[in-house]
Amino acid sequence: MSAQPLAASLVQSVDWLAIAPPTLTAVVGLAVLVADLFLPEAKKAVLGWVSVAGLAASAVLLLPLLDGDRSTFCLTGHARVCSYTADHFTLVVQFLVLGGALLAALLSVTNIEDDHQRVPAGEFWFLLLSSAAGAALLPASRDLATLIVALEVASLPAFALVGIRHGDKRSSEAALKFFLSSVTATAVSLMGVSFVYASTGTLYLTQVAQRLPHTDPQLTTLAQTGVVLTLVGFAFKTAAVPFHFWVPDTYVGAPLPVAAYLSVVGKAVGFSGLILVTVVAFPSYAGVWGPALAVLAALTMTVGNVGALRQQATRAYSAVRLLAWSSVGQAGYLLVPIAAAGYADDPRRAVGSTVAYALMYAAVNLGAFAVAALVGRTRTANRISDYRGLYATNPAAALLLAFFLLCLAGLPPGVIGLFAKVTVFSAAVDAGLGWLAVVMAVNVVIALFYYLQWTALLFRAPEGEPARHRVPAPLTAALALTGVLGVALSGAPQLVLRFAATGLF
Repeated sequence: MSAQPLAASLVQSVDWLAIAPPTLTAVVGLAVLVADLFLPEAKKAVLGWVSVAGLAASAVLLLPLLDGDRSTFCLTGHARVCSYTADHFTLVVQFLVLGGALLAALLSVTNIEDDHQRVPAGEFWFLLLSSAAGAALLPASRDLATLIVALEVASLPAFALVGIRHGDKRSSEAALKFFLSSVTATAVSLMGVSFVYASTGTLYLTQVAQRLPHTDPQLTTLAQTGVVLTLVGFAFKTAAVPFHFWVPDTYVGAPLPVAAYLSVVGKAVGFSGLILVTVVAFPSYAGVWGPALAVLAALTMTVGNVGALRQQATRAYSAVRLLAWSSVGQAGYLLVPIAAAGYADDPRRAVGSTVAYALMYAAVNLGAFAVAALVGRTRTANRISDYRGLYATNPAAALLLAFFLLCLAGLPPGVIGLFAKVTVFSAAVDAGLGWLAVVMAVNVVIALFYYLQWTALLFRAPEGEPARHRVPAPLTAALALTGVLGVALSGAPQLVLRFAATGLF
């Protein structure tokens, strides 16, 4: 008789509305994979538009969740100990992930049409949607097991996306480097999680936070090792120095839309996971991860910006390499508020600056990649020198790229970039990390040089016969969306920066 109540206590109700965004993305991915088996080659272009529509619908499903926090898959008898929570933080990151995946999908429609002989459409769209589903699940994860599963669901399809071009040695090499680095990160994270579980007896983030300060003295060393290993694993995912070595070669070897996807959605996955394990699960170890992340932030922004500064304009793929190194530098800025949270009285409020900066970065960086995809249609080597005189042949694309680069540099008229950097500065100063604010100021000056150098090149007289760039409709849509979003946020930066002024959890 006792078995029946025990079985009943294990049955959990599912809030389908709360889990709808990642679920719909996954369902559309499976539908695309099945449809690919039956569609003739001439009609496979429709799969791309179905994927775009699925991502748009998933993003729309975030709207009904704005009226309050929702949780599901909760521990029986503990309404607040749940595996999935759709709170303010979750919705903001899911919007970033699904919006970034949608823009990458628009870029991919044109890319697959141009390279359909080497890129299988059905597999590509299935992998992209699967990765996006995992990335949308991760910010809602509130236990370590779900967190690791979501991280791998986002990462594993990305390996295949990087190496999906048939017969391309550079693409295969990039996929191998990306795979090896990520597998190492996963192994380290899993060992750390197992140590944390052994010392606390739970995987739920809120319970881990409660039990870590009171672990058995004999298990203290095990708990400390678990915390460190878990943080190291997520540092790999964020491409923080010295775990950044895979980034430049991976971005160059991957199809350009995939590089754009990794630069935004991949970072959102890494940083949202890092925020959850530090601020929610390990607040009692703030004295460990706060200084460690501050040092990582300083190293990451410095190495990234120096790497971007060293790019030669005439080197093949130098434009993509510059954007890759720039993304490493931007990761350093994103780490600053998380490090500051280790010193702040209200760490959950401090990490709002990271989310605000990530939203700005996502819009303008995807826009820069969209222009790079446009130029790459006629200049396959995608050198920085190929952008010389772009204004003479395509004024709209040149002006948009100039605006995106100025946003990344933090200069007017890219007001949103300036304000986002100011919020990060404020987070560092308020936490007493004056030295880190100085390092960031130096790096902003370094970044100004290469961003402005590229911007000036757009308006110089072209050398030789100028290349005319035909802009397909999906690429036009991606450029328009990123441009409108960048201009709107620069006109009203409070739309994003309010997330830095309020608690996210």
